[in-house]
Amino acid sequence: MTAAVTTPHPMLAVAPQVREALAAGRPVVALESTIISHGMPYPQNVAMAREVEQIVRDGGAVPATIAILDGRPTVGLSDEQLEMFGQDTGIRKVSVRDLAHVVATGVHGATTVASTMRIAALAGIRLFVTGGLGGVHQGAESSMDVSADLTELSRTEVAVVSAGVKSILDIGRTLEVLETLEVPVVGYGTDEFPSFFSRSSGLAVPMRVDTPEEAARLMRASFDLGVGTGISIANPVPAEDEMARDDIDGVIARALAECAEQGVTGKDITPFLLGRLVELSEGRSLETNLALVRNNARVGTAIAVAFAAL
Repeated sequence: MTAAVTTPHPMLAVAPQVREALAAGRPVVALESTIISHGMPYPQNVAMAREVEQIVRDGGAVPATIAILDGRPTVGLSDEQLEMFGQDTGIRKVSVRDLAHVVATGVHGATTVASTMRIAALAGIRLFVTGGLGGVHQGAESSMDVSADLTELSRTEVAVVSAGVKSILDIGRTLEVLETLEVPVVGYGTDEFPSFFSRSSGLAVPMRVDTPEEAARLMRASFDLGVGTGISIANPVPAEDEMARDDIDGVIARALAECAEQGVTGKDITPFLLGRLVELSEGRSLETNLALVRNNARVGTAIAVAFAAL
């Protein structure tokens, strides 16, 4: 079990405003950097990162975007650093498996959901906002391609607010794996698990909360009981911003076919598919992606504020 702590790990570089907030028990919201470096094109990625940080501040919490800078896990980036991560196409995508090597070699790295969770826990941050979770890939019964995000949720006590798992994945099998790993999956204001671009997936969530206070109490109970896992809080994209499942499913099928034709594998699959979805949907998927990230930031910040009040 990797539990969040009250004193940041000495190997971390923690921005002064984040360190002060943690020491005072004020709400802090962790944010990932892979969504900047590998999830969206420039300059929308940097504009999104700045906007999300401002949403967190406006909601009464301190944003802590997490990345690796010159081999140092860093919690809280400057505006110049956000710009650099958005423009530099050579920044390495870093999951937990890669952390030690990136630190040892002293290079830059953009953290995935899994590695952001791990570093957030080492810093003492209990809540993390992202766009969508990784999960079980289509065809995983033969490729065995399952995201480390699921493993990390099973061992690190951080609540993750997302719009579900990315629509390009096998959502049903992902939920089965999360059940096996004993990870609480909670619908925020919904009985149905969202599918990232769409509010629905046809699959039920095992539990539901409807307010930030209910989510915060669930976090408190889970952490105090020593359950030892993270919590997946699934927050649907706003209805006015979603893409119809029929529309996005057709685009995804085409992108998956191209992925197989071109032999894209491993950690390159998700950025390839997300990029093709933007092109094939004529930008609509990017608009929905931006909308759901904003919405997750608002909801996640409200939960972080409620959790700090406990």
